[in-house]
Amino acid sequence: MRRFALILWLIGLSAPAAAQGWTPPSAEQRCPSKWGAADERGSANHMNRANVLRAMRLVKTGEVIELGHVLDAAMPLLPSRHFDVREKRTTLGHLSNPAISNEELVLTELGQVGTELDGFAHHTIGDELYNCVKLNEIATRSGFTKLGIDKVGGLVTRGVLIDVAALKGVETLPDSYEISIDDLQQALRRQRINLRPGDAVLINTGWGRLWGKENARFLKTCPGIGVKAAEWLARQDPMLVGSDNWPVEVFPNPDRHILLPVHQLMLVANGIHLLENAKLDELAAKRIYEFALIVEPLKIGGGTGSTVAPIAIR
Repeated sequence: MRRFALILWLIGLSAPAAAQGWTPPSAEQRCPSKWGAADERGSANHMNRANVLRAMRLVKTGEVIELGHVLDAAMPLLPSRHFDVREKRTTLGHLSNPAISNEELVLTELGQVGTELDGFAHHTIGDELYNCVKLNEIATRSGFTKLGIDKVGGLVTRGVLIDVAALKGVETLPDSYEISIDDLQQALRRQRINLRPGDAVLINTGWGRLWGKENARFLKTCPGIGVKAAEWLARQDPMLVGSDNWPVEVFPNPDRHILLPVHQLMLVANGIHLLENAKLDELAAKRIYEFALIVEPLKIGGGTGSTVAPIAIR
């Protein structure tokens, strides 16, 4: 990640100068979290029986739609990230019922590949994580002692698809298109849907159409929400915000002096989890804008995130 950040910084130096328009909230502005000074779950605290029952009332047909991409070597991977599978085969003795056991060794950065949920140990503002936890006080060689993805737990809530690509009348938004507050609000009005606290908000840009087909383009740029739209979404108090691109936010940011500000705003300042690389094409094609969503992160002790295979049920 350090090498990747350095590359992006060098790219920024060669870009046209732009006035810096955003700085991260100060520690005094963001801490303690509204969930309490000792909290480690942030927006996952919305997970309660009332939200589960509210989501289940949306299930009318029993149709299940998978929102996770297949994990394989053909998927887009950021520099230094890796996914490799090695098959293992074991013969289970010479008994009267000959049997072979098949296994696999998976070599990967399991928390940050494929369709994945970002945890609070993933990003900082300076040397501070969510709830102003100091990075060097919780980082160890075997994971983080606080804010690990294992603290999130299973998430069940009302999911809302905001189809910005459909609003604009295109299959895929343009490269580096910054989704505005107005775009989100217009799409919601068009879909006759309102956001509620505790929702999982998924934004369709159409960028997922490039997955496994045009990987270099998928990673080079992407449309997504900007800082203003992210601030507006944070005020809606969601359980998570996701998209069909790799960072959820627009990349590169129009202000080349800042890098991945929405990660800082959501994860660090507001304690809102990000769902990246969601497979949203089927929901968009069927115009399913409201559904029950289930996301179950792997319990990677002290992990920065988790590969997930979310499902939508309607």
